[in-house]
Amino acid sequence: MDAIDISVLIPLYNEDESLPELHDWIKRVMDEHNFSYEILFVDDGSTDNSWEVVRNLKKQNEKVRGFRFTRNHGKTAALQTGFNAAKGNVIITMDADLQDSPDEIPELYRMIKEDGFDLVSGWKQKRYDPISKTLPTKLFNAVTRSISNVYLHDFNCGLKAYKSKVVKNITIYGEMHRYVPVIAKWNGYSKIGEKVVQHQSRKYGHTKFGLERFINGFLDLLSITFINKFGRRPMHFFGTFGVLSFVLGSFLTFYLIGEKLYHIYTHTKYRNVTDNPMFFLALVAVLIGVQLFLAGFLGELFVKQTVSKHDYGIEEEL
Repeated sequence: MDAIDISVLIPLYNEDESLPELHDWIKRVMDEHNFSYEILFVDDGSTDNSWEVVRNLKKQNEKVRGFRFTRNHGKTAALQTGFNAAKGNVIITMDADLQDSPDEIPELYRMIKEDGFDLVSGWKQKRYDPISKTLPTKLFNAVTRSISNVYLHDFNCGLKAYKSKVVKNITIYGEMHRYVPVIAKWNGYSKIGEKVVQHQSRKYGHTKFGLERFINGFLDLLSITFINKFGRRPMHFFGTFGVLSFVLGSFLTFYLIGEKLYHIYTHTKYRNVTDNPMFFLALVAVLIGVQLFLAGFLGELFVKQTVSKHDYGIEEEL
C-alpha cells in the first residue's frame, strides 16, 4: 500500500462517549482539505464499550484501523504501537477526550511538509484544567526544558505532528510519551517547532491521570538523560566512579598501614588497623570501586553485542 498523507493516531482508554464525535470531526476536516488519511485507534485495555465503538466506526469508514491491548499498558505503549503501524507521511497524535481540536491538523501538516519541521508540538497556551493540574505541569515543563535543552512550553500536549521517519527511528517505553521531542532531538531530529493550539474543556468522562504521573515523568526524564549520555559508553560512567572509589579506598588503606608502621618505627602508641573505623570505610570504597568497574565492563560487552544500524538512526541505505 502506498504511503498516504496523514495518519491520525489516537490512544484511548475508556472513551466510548467521545469517539464517534471525534471520528466525525476528523473525517470532516480531512474531506474538506482532500487529504488521504487513516485513523488509528489504539485501545489501551478499555473496560467500557470503546472497542465496540471502534468496530462500528470501522464498518462506517474503511480508513479506520483499530488495535486493542489485552490489558492496560499505558499511553506510551499505545503510541509506540501506532507509530509502528502508521503508513502516513505525517503522523499526528491527539487525545481521545475531545480536548484536542482536529481543526489544527491542516496547519500542523503544513508546518511539517512546507516549513520542513521534523516535529511540531502543540502548546495549550490557555488551558481549561484545575490549578492542581496546571501548576505541576508548569513546573514539570520548566524542569524538562532545563535538563533537555528542548525549548517547548508544553511537553504534555498530546497534539503533535511528526515526519514519518522520526517515529520510525525512535523507541519509547515506560511513560516516555511526554519526551518524544527530547528523544527525537537526541536522535538527530533537531528541527522542532511549536504551535499554539486550542484547548477545549473535557466534554465526557474524567481524566485518567493523577499527580503520580509527574513523579513517574521525572524518573523517566532522568532515565532517558542517562541513557542518552552513557547508553553507548557505560564504562565512561561506571568506570569513572569505580576508579575514583577504588583509588580513594586504596589511598586510605595505605595511609592507615603507613601510619601504623610509622608508630611502630618510632615506638609510639598505636592501634591495629582493623580497630580503626576508617579501615572499613576504605574497604567498602575499594569493593564498590571494583563492582562499578565490572558493571561498566559488562555494560560495554552488552552494548557491543546489541549495536545495530537502527540504533544509529540510519535513515537511508543504498
